[in-house]
Amino acid sequence: MNIAPLKREIDQIAKDKGIDKSTIIGALEEAMKQAARKRHGLEKEIEARFNEETSEIELFEFREVVEVVTDAENHISVDNAREFDPEAEVGDEIGIKMDTRDFGRILAQTAKQVIIQRVRDAERDIVYDEYKDRKGEIVNGIVRRFEKGSIIVDLGRAEALLPAKEQVPRENYRPGDRIRAYVADVNNEAKGPQIVLSRASIDMLIKLFAQEVPEIYEGIVTIESAAREPGGRSKIAVASRDGDVDPVGACVGMKGSRVQSVVQELRGERIDIVPWSPDPARYVCSALSPAQVSKVIIDENEKSMVVVVPDDQLSLAIGRRGQNVRLAVQLTGWRIDITSESDIRETARWIAEAVSVVEGCGEPEADLLTQQGIASLEDLAGSQVELLTSLPGVDEEGAANIKAKAAELAVKRQEEIAKAEAEAAAAQAAESEAPAPSGGESA
Repeated sequence: MNIAPLKREIDQIAKDKGIDKSTIIGALEEAMKQAARKRHGLEKEIEARFNEETSEIELFEFREVVEVVTDAENHISVDNAREFDPEAEVGDEIGIKMDTRDFGRILAQTAKQVIIQRVRDAERDIVYDEYKDRKGEIVNGIVRRFEKGSIIVDLGRAEALLPAKEQVPRENYRPGDRIRAYVADVNNEAKGPQIVLSRASIDMLIKLFAQEVPEIYEGIVTIESAAREPGGRSKIAVASRDGDVDPVGACVGMKGSRVQSVVQELRGERIDIVPWSPDPARYVCSALSPAQVSKVIIDENEKSMVVVVPDDQLSLAIGRRGQNVRLAVQLTGWRIDITSESDIRETARWIAEAVSVVEGCGEPEADLLTQQGIASLEDLAGSQVELLTSLPGVDEEGAANIKAKAAELAVKRQEEIAKAEAEAAAAQAAESEAPAPSGGESA
């Protein structure tokens, strides 16, 4: 079967698709073999070979050499066999070239189907091999279309998926827009490799800084931790392996150029860069930036901290809808409770009242307890007896009295808080129901 035109088409497919010619020729040979077996019987032992010199697919039917032919389909006599191979002997298998001129439409259809499938398989393998090693990189693409909330991105050689959950809220794209995204995963599925992108992941944030900050790329500055609420605000904690390199300054860049490049790519997302520290208290104070911290009470066992801030810094430390403290918790891994100086003074007053049931105890002992992590009356009521008996002049009976008094005062304080809240709510309701003042003539 002469396939000179097909040979040119194979060359073109190999060039366009980037597929090795041997893969396409192998597909063609397999197609011819399947077509021949479909025509002459599946039990036939047939082999197909592509002859480069003659531009032919040659089919060979293998038969066993026998003295007496009992099965004309699978046997050949010694005399006939020696016409093809003069050295043929009984028991040999000899390949006889088949006539392919009458294969017709069945051969063409089968060949086309097998070649298409092989080309698809080869394309899938090429794409997978190219992108499996690019997992963890940032790639550029063009938005092509939208499917069930996901964005299909054209990467050139392949299409990628940006799922809805990996998109940043309030970011909008239209077909044709350019987009940069992080390669989160590459799956080799039967229907084709699925390249999963992300713009909402923390890894996207870290990778952008690695691209913008040479010191991070070179390993001089490291990002020890990161926290992110995509589209809103992020925090990264950085450290330096070189005492002469300021990690925060390296990430900010001259006049903020480096961090601004990242902010622009993330479409205005606010980014706090803080110094990492092995000291948990110092680290948490930095993580709560830009708020200023007055005092930190640490509970190592619970891995929690009570952070005291000036009254005018309370809303800043907590952040809008708790965002600042929430990101600080993610960044540091510590549970953080924030309270104001006035609240801590009020709490200290209540604790002092509780410990005063033991003669000679008062504010100094209350301060000692707060330094040990007692930050509320409830904490005091549930504290260990050993902690209380470590105070000067407090025995086990005194410790029990302090715990009982703390529980009593905790109930009393909660009642006062509930009453104050109810009065405030009533006042607000009365104000909203009051009739609007009638209009009058202007003076």
